[in-house]
Amino acid sequence: MKKSLAAFALTAFILAPGFAIVRAAGAFAYPPAPRGTVTDNYFGTVVPDPYRWLENIDAPQTLAWERAEQRLTRSYLDAIPARNVIAHHLRTVANYAKYSAPSHVKNRYFYTYNSGLQNQSVLYARVGPRGKPYVLIDPNKFSKDGTVALSDTSVSWNAAYMAYATQTAGSDWQHWRVRNLATNRDLSDDLVWSKFSSIAWFADNKRFLYERYPKPASGATFKGALYNQKVYLHRLGTPESADTLYYARPDHKDWFLGPQTTMDGRYVVMSISGGDSVNNRLGYIDVRDPKHAMHELFWKNDANYSYVDNVGSTFYIQTTLHAPNGRVIAVNLNDPAHPRTIVAQDRFDLQSVGTAGHRMFLNYLVDAHSAVRVVDYTGHVIRTVAFPPGLGDAAGFNGWPDDTTVYYSYSGWTTPPTIFSYDIASGRSTLYLRPKIAFDASNYTTKEIFYKSKDGTRVPMMISYHKGIKLDGSHPTILYAYGGFDIAMTPYFSTFLSTWMQMGGIYAVANIRGGSEYGEAWHHAGMRANKQNVFDDFAAAARYLIAQGYTSTPKLAIKGESNGGLLMGASVTQHPDLFGAVLAGVGVMDMLRYDKFTVGNAWIPEYGCSTCSAAQFKTLFAYSPYANVKDGTVYPPTLILTADHDDRVFPAHSLKFAAAMQHAQAGPAPILLRVESKAGHGHGMSIDQNIDEYSDMYAFLVKNLHMTLPSSFK
Repeated sequence: MKKSLAAFALTAFILAPGFAIVRAAGAFAYPPAPRGTVTDNYFGTVVPDPYRWLENIDAPQTLAWERAEQRLTRSYLDAIPARNVIAHHLRTVANYAKYSAPSHVKNRYFYTYNSGLQNQSVLYARVGPRGKPYVLIDPNKFSKDGTVALSDTSVSWNAAYMAYATQTAGSDWQHWRVRNLATNRDLSDDLVWSKFSSIAWFADNKRFLYERYPKPASGATFKGALYNQKVYLHRLGTPESADTLYYARPDHKDWFLGPQTTMDGRYVVMSISGGDSVNNRLGYIDVRDPKHAMHELFWKNDANYSYVDNVGSTFYIQTTLHAPNGRVIAVNLNDPAHPRTIVAQDRFDLQSVGTAGHRMFLNYLVDAHSAVRVVDYTGHVIRTVAFPPGLGDAAGFNGWPDDTTVYYSYSGWTTPPTIFSYDIASGRSTLYLRPKIAFDASNYTTKEIFYKSKDGTRVPMMISYHKGIKLDGSHPTILYAYGGFDIAMTPYFSTFLSTWMQMGGIYAVANIRGGSEYGEAWHHAGMRANKQNVFDDFAAAARYLIAQGYTSTPKLAIKGESNGGLLMGASVTQHPDLFGAVLAGVGVMDMLRYDKFTVGNAWIPEYGCSTCSAAQFKTLFAYSPYANVKDGTVYPPTLILTADHDDRVFPAHSLKFAAAMQHAQAGPAPILLRVESKAGHGHGMSIDQNIDEYSDMYAFLVKNLHMTLPSSFK
């Protein structure tokens, strides 16, 4: 039976001693969160931090409060009748065979397959393009609950071995092992304390490079700041303790090191980032040099440099140097001071460059959707790849110099991911695999519009919905965005999004500043001192949807995760009367202290730092969600989501923000905290966890946006 709000407020909960339910300022009741007296002085401004104690996430007091919050949230969500209906529908729609596009090394082909509701996709292999598939790695066997994920793989150049990494409970920590591809058995190799690492095999197929950190101090595994990443050389069949240091920069403890080996086996290319989401340094090491001397190719950290390929001593580099939208240059290692432009900057942003069959595949963003141009190594344009009609995103176009065929996937907001094979000589795309799914895409459409932000900037937004709707303001709508770190919001398909549209909802994605939709200028316009543009763009998108009749404030929900969770926190504290509901996932909510935990120090180039300068503090203080929660404000229904193993955005961000919002709430709407167990920053979650999370979010919206599910919804 559905409980009334008044009855719900009187529900008895079993709490830890001292954690009786108390009534907040508004009509909802929450477990008490004592307000401390901690303050910080930033350049003469004293800032209170009443919930500093919640940063000690393993303390008994914190755990007791968190468990009480969980019971409160579960009681609220489980009492919504629509939740079970939504969960059943999600399982039905998600239950279809899912394939990835195939890739190969030598004559071994690899792809992932999920029969429908497997918690983790299974890695398959076959010998030859038409060989009999067999299971190579089934991550579902790593744990009973599906919370151990296969996160990365790397095959040796002779296709004899595969290094593969697993990540447990969503943590960023990687556990590397090596599998013999002939016997399908693991070797004795076992590497831990690796994070944000890849594998760079040497041409002898007996050694590889990888990155790892010092073992964390006791209690700091999931919250300690990350410093001193180093590159190690590992030899097959030897213990990790025998690995030798290959490259390190102890003089720059915050640098991230990314090695890769060239296909000819001659060089190790090293990309080095100081946390800047765009700029990096690029150098190389001659494999034959026993001293591993670093040749500093591009070392000013003045642009982005991505190694594409090399022909002998000529390197092909994708860069934003003197080209904020990106270009491709050729650099002769014997004359690095005089690079040649191979592909000049375009008016559209160059997102990536793939290679196969002696061709480069240039993936551009045209108003946030894909256009792929094929060129040779002189930059001569051969053709543009023809995609299906509509707004979509293409991924793939990577292979080997002697390939005649390359594979890619193409998907859109209402278009399930479809795999094509591409004949490099003729330019013909052939359907390789189309999924069979319980979603009739022909009934839905995506429209791209452009609206003006507060300062007059023209911003694109893609709006997806059931065909034939009337623009009468009645439609429940989710507005989504990210707005940071040079990351573009491009079309993709998800059964969770299609379910929302089947529920009668509209799904809108605003391509706000801070991303890479229009190159580095678009990114810079939404970072550091310009961060307020991101929030203004988002608010303008909401007002556009309301003004055009797609929705109305009581029917408008906003959603975002990570940096997008920050966007949610800033938006609801700046415009509490604009939205009907808020879904804030794993957000960076305390901008004054974010750099104190996990990998947060790497985000200083993006956000700035509260202790770096008075100007940077002023900017961060002005929009930090936690610092801008105002007592006595009527906030809309808000569901704050985090996870206990999130070692990227420290869970305390969400805990502190939830406590502050609950204390400040002057209205009757719920402010709830949902903490996923055995999960991290979103990656690697099992299908069961994903379905549970979306069932909770959509049930929350059904109740608070006053939705009625269509009769056809099952």
